[in-house]
Amino acid sequence: MNFNTKNILQTNKEYVMSVAKVTEIIASSPKSFDDAVREGVSRANKTLKKVKSAWIKDQSVLVDAKGKVSEYRVKLKVTFVLNK
Repeated sequence: MNFNTKNILQTNKEYVMSVAKVTEIIASSPKSFDDAVREGVSRANKTLKKVKSAWIKDQSVLVDAKGKVSEYRVKLKVTFVLNK
């Protein structure tokens, strides 16, 4: 195979690679799962810089003595880019 080293080096100079980290958080809301996700992402943005995505790993509810849902909980995996 014949490689053009000059083109490879130029391409590498133009390519910027980021390093990301994933952390797990638990968030809750008395309203809904959607609201718990919003709360979790909002809180993550206060502490972590460059949050890029989040996904739900698990979800659960707390049930009160009357058998009604009292709290919605989500376990989120949050991805953020590390500073250089």
